[in-house]
Amino acid sequence: MSATEATQHDVNGREPELRRVIGPRLLLLFIVGDILGTGVYALTGSVAGEVGGAAWAPFLVAFAVATITAFSYLELVTRYPQAAGAALYTHKAFGIHFVTFLVAFTVMCSGITSASTASNAFAGFLNDGFDLGFEVGGVGILITALAFMTLVAAVNFRGVGESVKANVVLTLVELSGLLMIIFIGLYAVTQGNADFSRVVVFESPSDRNTFFAITAATSLAFFAMVGFEDSVNMAEECQDPIRDFPKMMLTGLGATGLIYVLVSITAVALVPVGDLTDPEKGSALTQVVAAGAPDLPFDTIFPFIGMFAVANSALINMLMASRLLYGMARQDVLPRTLGKVHATRRTPWVSILFTTAISFGLIIYVVRASASEEGATSVALLGGTTALLLLCVFTVVNIALIVIRRRPGSEDHPHFTAPTLLPYLGAVTCAFLAGPWARSDEQQEQYVIAGFLLLAGVVLWALTWLTNRGIRAKKTGFRDIEHMEDDVH
Repeated sequence: MSATEATQHDVNGREPELRRVIGPRLLLLFIVGDILGTGVYALTGSVAGEVGGAAWAPFLVAFAVATITAFSYLELVTRYPQAAGAALYTHKAFGIHFVTFLVAFTVMCSGITSASTASNAFAGFLNDGFDLGFEVGGVGILITALAFMTLVAAVNFRGVGESVKANVVLTLVELSGLLMIIFIGLYAVTQGNADFSRVVVFESPSDRNTFFAITAATSLAFFAMVGFEDSVNMAEECQDPIRDFPKMMLTGLGATGLIYVLVSITAVALVPVGDLTDPEKGSALTQVVAAGAPDLPFDTIFPFIGMFAVANSALINMLMASRLLYGMARQDVLPRTLGKVHATRRTPWVSILFTTAISFGLIIYVVRASASEEGATSVALLGGTTALLLLCVFTVVNIALIVIRRRPGSEDHPHFTAPTLLPYLGAVTCAFLAGPWARSDEQQEQYVIAGFLLLAGVVLWALTWLTNRGIRAKKTGFRDIEHMEDDVH
């Protein structure tokens, strides 16, 4: 047995690589579809409720903060064009199994929670669109949501090519809904029905000064800007990630940021803020269309647009979660079984099954909880906690880049380089938005939920560490054999 043979021996078994089918255009649509999601459909009225007519300002600030952190992601993904994203970068920077696992667990929770909530929303939109008569939180909604998630898993398993093609269709539909609102705003201007004086009126119902009111609204709006980070988990399925990511991610962020600002300006100019925040008058964007184009049956069309939007969110988040687990399993941070790739479909089938099983449990909880007012509040807090945890992850990613840059020999191949100060600025701004001053009194419970989620993560880390102990021992044994053979030679 030669040293070469010992080096090539893989105690975990060789797995086929993921299929590289995502070109620059598909990557751009993936990023745009992931960022758009359902955030702007759901958050426009809430943001306006925090700052009044200046609802565009928090979206603009959120776009700026997201772009700063995106630069750090771009440098890291071109340094390490592998699956696993933020968890991989944390692993490369600190090499601490516990920290890496918590980051991976946090990002996975954000994706699966978002997808599970989207499944419930999909069932609701389907119920409304076809007037099926299912009760909120009832068996009909539950079966529909579970069936939808099963379909998402099937598309995910079928292959990344099929998944991104489905993403293209879903993205174009949800994009068309937002562009329709912008064009309706332009039409209303020509008819003299828009009042742009409201756009510069700042109003805070919580007695906060302007700075902290915008901060609180930005923490809400930031949830609409997350999503760009999911794309880096697909790096091993991109044709040329080093070339394509910088241009496509910045283009996607710029396009979605512009759409968000234009939609929020249109909403405030056409509908008084008091009406936008009144749930009894319907969703904010439905009111906008009714005011600008009263003959357009948007209230009938909206459930179908919403259906496509939440379907896209669920698909992208489940793609991300499965690739994250796959990438971390390949790094031996998670059980190696999660890194298995199907021989013919070239997809991480064990990770897909695992994340789908977790999502089923969460869907049952979300659907059942939505039947009561108290439960619905808990579901909303769970969504807010997702944004809180992602802000913490973004803080860690920015710090990870700073650490990696200071390490000798880190420039091992050409890659995108972010401006020197941006990782520092990104770490500070994300940490600031994760603080309690960026949340209302009702939202402070997000920290309690986050604490319980992280506690669950600690327990899973301990189990994973024990599971992988045998693998680490085998690797150490093979390294010792290599050293002995080197000494003999």
